[in-house]
Amino acid sequence: MLEELQDLGDAGRREIGDATTTETLQQVRTAYLGRKGKLTAVLRSIPTLAPAERGAVGRAANELKNALAALIEDRSQALLAASSALPDGFDATLPGPALPTGGLHPIVQMMYDLNDAFASLGFEIYDGPEISSELYAFDHLNFPPDHPARETMDTYWLDGRDEAAGADRLCLRPHLTGGSVRHMQQQQPPMRFVYPGRVYRNESTDASHERAFFQYEALIIEERLPFSAGKLLVETILSTVFGRQVPVRMRAGFFPFVEPGFEIDMQCLVCEGAGCSVCKRVGWLEVMPGGPPHPEVLRSAGIDPDRWEGFYINVGLDRLAMMRYGIDDVRLFHSGDLRFLQQFS
Repeated sequence: MLEELQDLGDAGRREIGDATTTETLQQVRTAYLGRKGKLTAVLRSIPTLAPAERGAVGRAANELKNALAALIEDRSQALLAASSALPDGFDATLPGPALPTGGLHPIVQMMYDLNDAFASLGFEIYDGPEISSELYAFDHLNFPPDHPARETMDTYWLDGRDEAAGADRLCLRPHLTGGSVRHMQQQQPPMRFVYPGRVYRNESTDASHERAFFQYEALIIEERLPFSAGKLLVETILSTVFGRQVPVRMRAGFFPFVEPGFEIDMQCLVCEGAGCSVCKRVGWLEVMPGGPPHPEVLRSAGIDPDRWEGFYINVGLDRLAMMRYGIDDVRLFHSGDLRFLQQFS
């Protein structure tokens, strides 16, 4: 048995020295020291030997086991050190390859810029549900029952709600204004908040229109609110987006949810008001509707219009982003094309 251990040790040392990978070395460990290994079998056979042999064979077997385990550990460390050695000619002082980095979507970045600007003015930032209803999208906003915006041609109505009405007729929110009413119902005036988010319209897409796009709404409710506060809202948005003061003008317009209503224009930044193809030679671009909330809208929100008044604006972030970055097709923002989006990282 001692001669057998001697032969076993010689073979084990040779196989350990010949191992060139950690995987091969692990196979040698298993073959000799594993539960069914050759040396393990010898140790288990010791009780069957004659009493006079057991002591010598046991000591020799345990010494060989410890010796092989130490050799395997040393060989393992040597293999690991060799695998991590630097190749000839490697210059550790050279900079490594640049790692790819991500960034915020340009519309999201613009939204965050506006959130920061309005937060500094004491505005709360509100986030409402994207599933709305006829009650909030139209009824609370003073839309007449036969208004075309209620039809499927403009609004994505949810299946199974064709016979429903009001709060039971659900849709993807076509605008953010209904969400503002929802928020006013949960608060007590005075209040000032902004409401950014994605809205959905069932319309054909082209270079300036998308089915899903971002809006940014701002609303102030006070007991006495000068008209200049509304103009300040507009100027805050535009100066934040474009990094400088932008001339604005307000023209009379009709919207069911404001009274009086205004079409709000900004001076074209391409031609600085001189007239060009972008602004159709008039020097101004329409960017948002606005005005004091209609008394019926305030009543729907549980606010007394005889005591409280306010000012509301809603701007399309996608179109502002087009002007901010000089993009001529809004569909690029929603294409998921990394070649386009990496320009803004």
